[in-house]
Amino acid sequence: MDKALYTAGNNILLGRMDEEARRHLTPYVEPLALPRGFALSALGQQVKHCYFIEDGIASIIARSAGERSSEVGIVGREGIVPLTPILDSTHATFDIFMQVEGHGSRIAVDPLREALEVVPSLRRLLNRYVQTFIVQAASTSLANANHSIEARLARWILMCHDRLDGDRIGLTHEFLALMLSVRRASITTALHELEGRQLIWSERSMVAVRNRTGLEEFAGDSYGRAEQEYRRLIGELKQRDTV
Repeated sequence: MDKALYTAGNNILLGRMDEEARRHLTPYVEPLALPRGFALSALGQQVKHCYFIEDGIASIIARSAGERSSEVGIVGREGIVPLTPILDSTHATFDIFMQVEGHGSRIAVDPLREALEVVPSLRRLLNRYVQTFIVQAASTSLANANHSIEARLARWILMCHDRLDGDRIGLTHEFLALMLSVRRASITTALHELEGRQLIWSERSMVAVRNRTGLEEFAGDSYGRAEQEYRRLIGELKQRDTV
């Protein structure tokens, strides 16, 4: 694979990098498959690589000392994980793993840090991405405190739809329950509500968006703030027509 072409692929951050940043990173970028369940970081462990996702979705999981866990965010082709090296730290603060399989590339931490030191445009770009993720995590907390399970489910489906091609999304009930910090039975009820409104249809391990505009209206102000921040600081997330 031509690495020069690869670094300008589906990952939005890689595509937004200038020539100087690409020149520093390209020799160290390694393409790889990202199967479902693949661990991108583990809480407390030293971070050795950062990952640019080209296709698929990773879950970022906060875990308590008592082993309770909840998803605080997701990342797809718009981002990089983990953020630890960008923030000049060494050990992972979250568990991150692939929830929807895909592919991407990784770069070892040392050459990434060296590039951040000598390429100001790269540090500005990645710092902007860190800010968009902070807004995403804050929006998740706000939605959890103020919106119904159904509206929060609509939000997460929209967020996954933003990060994948097509309208069919491989989402298991277990994943949705983790995303919303609710029981699986509550997910089944919420899915039925969205199906009844003809916003989606679902079957085992799959959700399809039928009416994106209606889904956005149903999600209300639980969705949109983080997306606006991303557009302001970095650029458009790819949008598509629904079935």
